[in-house]
Amino acid sequence: MTDFLYCYPPLYPGTLLKRYKRFFADIELLSGEVVTAHCPNTGPMTSISTPGSLVQVSQTDKADRKLRYTWEMIQLQEEGITTWVGVNTAMPNRIVKLALEQHVIPLERYDQIRSEVPYGKDKKSRVDFLLADEENASEIYVEVKSTTWGQGDLVLFPDTVTTRGQKHLRELTDLLPGARAVMLYFINRGDCTYFAPGDSADPVYGQLLREAIGQGLEVLPCRFEITPEGIRYLGLAALQL
Repeated sequence: MTDFLYCYPPLYPGTLLKRYKRFFADIELLSGEVVTAHCPNTGPMTSISTPGSLVQVSQTDKADRKLRYTWEMIQLQEEGITTWVGVNTAMPNRIVKLALEQHVIPLERYDQIRSEVPYGKDKKSRVDFLLADEENASEIYVEVKSTTWGQGDLVLFPDTVTTRGQKHLRELTDLLPGARAVMLYFINRGDCTYFAPGDSADPVYGQLLREAIGQGLEVLPCRFEITPEGIRYLGLAALQL
């Protein structure tokens, strides 16, 4: 038995040769074979796409997939500390749902979990999770953002200008004070114990986040340890504003 929220299928180690066109990464497997893997991360991947780094990839046999391999994580070595960092941005929502189902994230009083629920102006947006407590007729809106940009023991979000992220903050703020709204940051590495907005990358986002907190937005910087075997929840990082 382990305390993993999620266990990976067998992964294949290799070395990153280069990432290009956002969605592609050339990787040399231990066998010496060079493969082109899907890079499921549209962001700049600040400090986590250095050629020569060790990586782990998954493999699929699906006939409709053009690329057999998917880049899952990369290993960083900083000041003698080795850390695996998650690359696959499709994983955080999947892991958060598992964590919500097991009630390990500190959000109380809900018995229903719904995903991708329309909300916001004219219901044109979708919140990642809507938690409901039928008995007390209460709801919690939860938006999830994955972050990997580390500076020592501090992790920041975002690492680039994100108009989409700004929009999500505004929409969550519009729910207040009539409903509970939560911004959950999925810290996709286990070595960072502090969280702060990435003001140098997107000062507007940082301003919006602070304003939203002042109006009642709840912020949960959730730490996760990433390993080739699985992912485990580590608790909350300290918030630095």
